[in-house]
Amino acid sequence: MQTVVELDAIHKRFGDLHVLRGVSFSVAKGQVVAIIGKSGSGKSTALRCINRLERVDQGRIQVCNHGVHAPDLDLRALRRDVGMVFQGYNLFPHLTVLQNITLGLTAVKHQSPHAARELAGEVLAKVGLADKAQAYPEQLSGGQQQRVAIARSLAMQPQVMLFDEVTSALDPELTGEVLKVMEQLAAQGMTMILVTHEMAFARHVANQVIFMHQGQVWEQGAASMLSAPSTPELQQFVGSGL
Repeated sequence: MQTVVELDAIHKRFGDLHVLRGVSFSVAKGQVVAIIGKSGSGKSTALRCINRLERVDQGRIQVCNHGVHAPDLDLRALRRDVGMVFQGYNLFPHLTVLQNITLGLTAVKHQSPHAARELAGEVLAKVGLADKAQAYPEQLSGGQQQRVAIARSLAMQPQVMLFDEVTSALDPELTGEVLKVMEQLAAQGMTMILVTHEMAFARHVANQVIFMHQGQVWEQGAASMLSAPSTPELQQFVGSGL
């Protein structure tokens, strides 16, 4: 299987804080990888390094043939291939749902307004919000706003999607809405890396689970490892119900 994301011995420091300590893992095309672990274990930092929102101090990252660690990285080209959805929806409040989605298509991909609107309609239908194109973010629930954020990333037609704790601010019902969309994306073959605390979702959808602890990949394997942890740290984490 083609490897589309590879981290090799990544180190990242914030001042004296050594957040990532030699993190290595790879993701094949079409895989869904769930990164789990306690707060402060380096999960989100690893994700942000993949999209070059953080620069690594040491090590190599290859994503869709982009050398993300390289000083001469073409950031715009990387961002075309890698979509990212955050815990906060990051929608423009003064723009409609349709305008939020078409903005990147016209400004970054230089699509015509007509083509951008057509594609926006397709991705909104995919996340179940075709009827909300003219609504403003404040008129939507949190779950709907998060689904718009997913649609906005999908519209850019990335090869890889990154999700950083996208359900942590939502109540259980709205969380279910968003996870259903992500499950559909997985079924359609989208390569996805998600930092999540939704253990049931990780068990059900992930091809690979990475448990991070103290800035390292402590344990990794198929989702079945959550039922039979090899390390006391993962056993304690799973047992705590997080």
